Amino acid sequence: MAAPHRKLAPGKLVIASHNAGKVREIRALLAPYGVDPVSAADLGLPEPEETGTSFRDNALLKAHASAAASGLPALADDSGLCVDALGGRPGVYTADWAERQWFEGNPGRDWYLAMGKVEGLLAEQGPDVDRSARFVCTLALAWPDGHAEVFEGRVEGGLTWPPRGKLGFGYDPVFVPAGKTLTFAEIEPAEKHAISHRADAFAKLVAGVF
Repeated sequence: MAAPHRKLAPGKLVIASHNAGKVREIRALLAPYGVDPVSAADLGLPEPEETGTSFRDNALLKAHASAAASGLPALADDSGLCVDALGGRPGVYTADWAERQWFEGNPGRDWYLAMGKVEGLLAEQGPDVDRSARFVCTLALAWPDGHAEVFEGRVEGGLTWPPRGKLGFGYDPVFVPAGKTLTFAEIEPAEKHAISHRADAFAKLVAGVF
């Protein structure tokens, strides 16, 4: 029998991320639960190097780092796009694919560039390539004493090209969730929050720790 989850008490909770879009989504999902979210960026906490080989590894690494540095419980999210025809890539390297190389302009992330890399690899496989994909989200909640809880969510769908919509972030403009005709970047945020991989993981977290 699985051990019971540790409950999260009301109060401050660090969102262990410097990604403004991700922080915004997590704040919205946490709003009903009596916690006071503060981002790692707001606290000036450093971003640890993500050296894990799985979403779980990286989420735990970030959550433990923020909990230890702040003395507060910390929630980290590691998420990404997994494309069937690319063997699950970009996966844990989802954000890395957006990093500009030295010959691609100023340093930083270019998500259009990343979407183009995915599309280019799919196009190499011909017009009948399987465009099935999913977003995966792993949430790790860590306390300063080292205890942690982990929850995973996912949303199935497929990729489209060219990118459509301006409401999302990351790869949202090319991802059409199963059963929908609009991309995540064309769907209103409230509707996206209800069906996303992050929402799926949060539903499991809420059931476990609140």
